[in-house]
Amino acid sequence: MPLSTATARDIEVVSSQLGRQARDIVAIAARCACGNPTVVQTAPRLGDGTPFPTTYYLTHPGATAALSTLEASGLMAELQQRLSDEPELAAAYLKAHEAYLADRAELEKRTGEVPEITGISAGGMPVRVKCLHALAGHALAAGPGVNPIGDLALDACSWSPTRCVCAEPGSSATK
Repeated sequence: MPLSTATARDIEVVSSQLGRQARDIVAIAARCACGNPTVVQTAPRLGDGTPFPTTYYLTHPGATAALSTLEASGLMAELQQRLSDEPELAAAYLKAHEAYLADRAELEKRTGEVPEITGISAGGMPVRVKCLHALAGHALAAGPGVNPIGDLALDACSWSPTRCVCAEPGSSATK
């Protein structure tokens, strides 16, 4: 999926979504159907010097809430078991890890290398299912078929990137 430049309005929306000032956003990696940011691409080293391996950070409140519900339901353990039982799924997950690292390597060409996170992607890749938020964020940023575990989480999710819920009560981001 193509990245888009983060505008001042995007930063304002992401800050509202997070409930704190957004920091170190390089680009918007995925958007809601209404155009609000859903996933941001974040610098691999934060402004304060902290290494930050989560290149694709899910910010949309509806998505994060829905994925938290899935995590609480035990879906991560089920997906972890599938990695053990399905060699083709495990191989595709390894490729997702490699794609994530390749994306960050391209980003590091512009922002500077961060050796402390070399080989580390996000969400437990390539052998664990640790954070559905990170995996779904990667799936949304990269597009369908790149991160199979992120795709499965999004398929099981009550939230959808094709239907805007930004203006619904309880949302922290408006159109």
